[in-house]
Amino acid sequence: MSIYTITWWDETQGEIWVSGSKNAALPMIASTLFFETAELTNVPDISDTHLMKEILESLGSKVTFEKNIFTVDNSNISLLNIRQDLFKKARATYYFIPPLLAHFSEVNLTYPGGCSIGKRPIDGIVRGLEQLGYASTQIDETLAFKGQSHANDITVNAYFSVGSTIVLLLAALKRIGTTRIELSAYEPHVMNMIDVLRDAGADIALRYDHTIIIKPKELKKHLSGTVIGDYIVSGTLAVIGALTAKEYIDIHDARIEDLSAFLISIEKMGVKFEKKDNDMLRVYRSKNLKAANIQTNIYPGFPTDLQSPTAILMSQADGVSKIHEILFEGRLNWLVELETMRGHIALMNPHEAMIFGKTNLRGAKVSSWDLRSGAAMLIAGMIASGTTELDNVSHIERGYENFVERLQGIGARIEKK
Repeated sequence: MSIYTITWWDETQGEIWVSGSKNAALPMIASTLFFETAELTNVPDISDTHLMKEILESLGSKVTFEKNIFTVDNSNISLLNIRQDLFKKARATYYFIPPLLAHFSEVNLTYPGGCSIGKRPIDGIVRGLEQLGYASTQIDETLAFKGQSHANDITVNAYFSVGSTIVLLLAALKRIGTTRIELSAYEPHVMNMIDVLRDAGADIALRYDHTIIIKPKELKKHLSGTVIGDYIVSGTLAVIGALTAKEYIDIHDARIEDLSAFLISIEKMGVKFEKKDNDMLRVYRSKNLKAANIQTNIYPGFPTDLQSPTAILMSQADGVSKIHEILFEGRLNWLVELETMRGHIALMNPHEAMIFGKTNLRGAKVSSWDLRSGAAMLIAGMIASGTTELDNVSHIERGYENFVERLQGIGARIEKK
């Protein structure tokens, strides 16, 4: 198991490029099963994309993944050698359910895994697929679906869940009849998925009231698409710039428009930044930070995936800050790791925490609980006195491409052991 050793250093400088979005790439990779061949570009080189590659290969797909280009040939797929053990390693593996049902009319999968960030049942996905006509059974760790989708016009509800929205969208592609998905999530990675599917022939319409309408239409044989930049990575880098830059760092391909709620919040805290041409965000070293209150929400609200890095920013602000995490129960529990570094935290309930600043963090042996809190603890190590040892870093490598090497490129003192 790898460990990051992080030494205090507050003079990062230079420029850094944002990688492709994990949350856009994973469903896009699963959707390639609807096509004979596919080529995706700007796919992040992270452990989760390699996991999806392994699953495709276990189905018989021929896959290449080099220099962020992901190519697939599905001319000889079957369920004979499917790797059930792989599905429990990431939550996004449920995106394979619709294309596998389209091919084989049945699928038996190990219950999807992923980060432990509180209760995240997939009941909405199961219920939506049942409404479309598929029979489901859940026994222990096994999730099974079989049957055919009803041949009729139907309305289902995604309850603003990204996972439910994308699974139901994919399930609608081969249906006979119009599918309306109400209360759909409109996050940037969902829009990226829709744009790519439209280019591949899908008839998908969006309404202002968060309704997606999919009408039957034959898809092309080849899927081609580009994964958008990861605005969560961009926001994480913005916090690093605000706390550690000698003067400023430049973040390229920052997805500035997608970061609006986040940028408004950290600007109120006193973070200084400039929006430059070509989607570049320049973030200045920011002192005299002020406490703030944030509440996570569905897009375009404050992203839940950025509350963890923002908590580190709050630890360096004068006063009492508050985080209200409305989407996931227990996602703030990782803050006990920050207490190990002398952070002053009050966990009020499974959804709320108070952070008292300004705190002089001290290096310690700490752990990464999940993808985003792992990145947050890495930032904490960068600003803490002494040396920090961060273990369980495989979580970070699920979503941040070559993160250590990229941060070393702007001067961070991090070693992977």
